[in-house]
Parts: sequence; structure tokens; C-alpha cells
Amino acid sequence: MRDGVLVALDTPTLVIHGGAGVEPGDLTPQEEDDARKAMETALRVGYAKLQGGSSSVDAVTAAITVMEDAPQFNAGRGAVFTHDGRNELDTSIMDGSSGMAGAAAGLHRVKNPITLARAIMEKSKHVMMVGDGAEIFAKEQGITLVDPAYFRTEKRWKALQDALKEEAKAQASNTPLVLPGKAYFGTVGALALDAKGNLAAGTSTGGMTNKRYGRVGDSPIIGAGTWADPGCAVSSTGWGEFYIR
Repeated sequence: MRDGVLVALDTPTLVIHGGAGVEPGDLTPQEEDDARKAMETALRVGYAKLQGGSSSVDAVTAAITVMEDAPQFNAGRGAVFTHDGRNELDTSIMDGSSGMAGAAAGLHRVKNPITLARAIMEKSKHVMMVGDGAEIFAKEQGITLVDPAYFRTEKRWKALQDALKEEAKAQASNTPLVLPGKAYFGTVGALALDAKGNLAAGTSTGGMTNKRYGRVGDSPIIGAGTWADPGCAVSSTGWGEFYIR
């Protein structure tokens, strides 16, 4: 469906999201404008792939790569920080026509995680890789690695400091800590239908602010964060534990 109208199965279509959890007042007018411009660019870049006859997987990869490069989202550059002050990135992609999928979690140096998910899908015998092993594979495949400092933004760093203060306050008062919605907003995703009628889906995220213990949410889990088959494509965004359950 596009603009409330059903589209033919041979009509190239691209749908993207920039994540749940943003409430009125969370973004300044400039930040909202920057986010909208980044999403428009992602749509144009991804849809150009479809118009040129490329596959739905190509379109999903291209669109998500743009959003991973944009610091306005919780994916790639601009990812949220863990409790220990690091960025840990998770991602997945699925080709609905073949049922093939690729996923990666706990990444610290892969500039565009979605490209690694695709490489895992297309160039390995596996579906999911994590941590150091995933990054060794990324290097072998010629995927761009960066210094972890590349992912840092001051807005996300401040969000971690605020979360740590709230956590300390809750512990001091023996009050259960309720996770704020803004702790996870910004996960990105894309769904595409190409001219051959094939669907694909992809998702990329930095997870949750102040996450611990190597926590992995739904985004890299096929069937929870990402799914595509011949008739359906899904990319989830929100509190990952609930999608997994």
C-alpha cells in the first residue's frame, strides 16, 4: 500500500523508518529537519536502485547505509552508548525471494553494519556473527572498519550520562527503574519490493542507551527484528525484548 492505495506487485516500492520512541519536544526544529532530510535522501538513494532495475536487497542496503551515516539515528554513526560508554551495533537483512538472511551483533568498528549483514548472507555459510569474529569476517570481505570514536555524538553521550544519573537515583531510593522511551529511539529499517515482485527487509541499530552485559535486542534476530518472504516484509523498531518474546 502506498499513500493509502494498493500498488501492483510489479511496482517498485520502498518503505523506510527512522525508529520509534521520539516524542514531541525530544528533537529541536533543526534536529527534526535534519532527520527528515536524511530520510528523504535514504528514500531517493534506495528508490533509485529500484528504478534502475536493481534488486530489493540492493535498495534496502542502499537506504539503510544512508541512515547509518546520518548521526540523527540510533544506527551507525549516532548510535547510543552502552553502560560502559561504548557503541555496540546490531543489524540484519533478509531476502524474501530466497529465504536467505544475514545478521551481526555487538559490532564496534564496522562503519555500515548493514553491509556486513549482507556479506554474511551472501558470502558465508552462516546467518549470524557477533563481536570480534564478525569484524574479522568484515575485514576479510573488505568492508570498511573505523575507529570506534567515529560513532560518538555528544547528544548520545549526554543521553548516557542522564541515564546513569537516573539509575543511580533509583538505586539510592530503592525504586525500580522504568526505562524511558527515548532510551531506544532511532533504530532504522527499510523494506523494498522490486520490479520482479521480490521483497527484502533490513534493520540496523545501536540498541538501548545504558545497555549492559552484551545485551542484544530484536534488530539482528530473524523473525523478531527483520523478516521477509514472498508475501511479507517487516522491520521492527521499539523495545526489542518485547519483539523477541
